[in-house]
Amino acid sequence: MTLLIAFMDDLMFLSRIKEAAAACGMDVRAVREPAGLVEACRAKRPALVFVDLDSQRLPVLDGVRALRANPELASIPVVGFVGHTQVEQAKAAEAAGCTRVLTRGAFVNEMRTLILQPPAVAGRTEAGLGATRAADGPTSD
Repeated sequence: MTLLIAFMDDLMFLSRIKEAAAACGMDVRAVREPAGLVEACRAKRPALVFVDLDSQRLPVLDGVRALRANPELASIPVVGFVGHTQVEQAKAAEAAGCTRVLTRGAFVNEMRTLILQPPAVAGRTEAGLGATRAADGPTSD
């Protein structure tokens, strides 16, 4: 079964992700620390990583940076989601290496599509494929 990794501590969103992933034939593994994220990605090679950028307890940007710093794992798409007012956090997530950053509402609306068709990672994929980052912060709800 294809794997998706969720780097988050919000159990409600984790439950929604697991439900959507199961409907798409994917399994979800939750991690809660940067080292765990890198290790899980190295061991399982997921199709996609979801990151809750609103987490106050997890060093989510450190996790994204650690993933991007590892050449073996840099091509794994990372989709972050954030509250619609958290524009600075969205910009920081893009700078850290998130492939795409969405508001929480947009993330919920696009979750199934993201699971079935993960975004390409710019500079780390086939020629002609680019990242789908929002240019001016997160997508609006």
